[in-house]
Amino acid sequence: MRRLLLATALSLLPALAQAFGLEQLAAQLGKPAVVRGEFVQQKFLRALEKPLTSRGEFVLAKGHGLLWLLKTPLQQDYRIDEQGIARREAGGWQAIPQRSASAQQNRLFLAVLGGDSSGLQRDFELALQGDAQNWQLTLTPRALLLKQIFNSIRIDGGALVQRIVLDETQGDRTELLLQNSVAADALSDREQHDFTD
Repeated sequence: MRRLLLATALSLLPALAQAFGLEQLAAQLGKPAVVRGEFVQQKFLRALEKPLTSRGEFVLAKGHGLLWLLKTPLQQDYRIDEQGIARREAGGWQAIPQRSASAQQNRLFLAVLGGDSSGLQRDFELALQGDAQNWQLTLTPRALLLKQIFNSIRIDGGALVQRIVLDETQGDRTELLLQNSVAADALSDREQHDFTD
């Protein structure tokens, strides 16, 4: 019986040694220099029967930020980085004035997509389930400002983030599906220009 227990314990060691935790998730999501893909965003509002749906493409670049290229229901390009949100206008990128809550949400969005678990841990309790191929991270706000906005945020993914669900305190919900995402080593010339212009 003792040998059987010892053999069972030894067989579990590789699984324990390879346990998937927040550090492994951060390393996995932080590895690609660039991630490109498509998004479908649905905003479920209490006052409306059907969700508001928008679609487009995104480019997430380490050290640069996020290009959010809205295609429908209207065409509009946004750039989100450490300085905030800018919208593409005829004369170039124009900064959008933000309140502190909006600025905090921008930092949150970049931290989520980029796998910055240390940044997230400042403002949220983090609960991770699953493994590297199929994981779910639940963020419960601890910062007062975020508690006023969100009940929770759930992020699902595999090699990259695939789905984000924002459960808001006023009863609204936003679901963001990131589809056909691919990792790359570098930005295209146009993307480079969009981030530095």
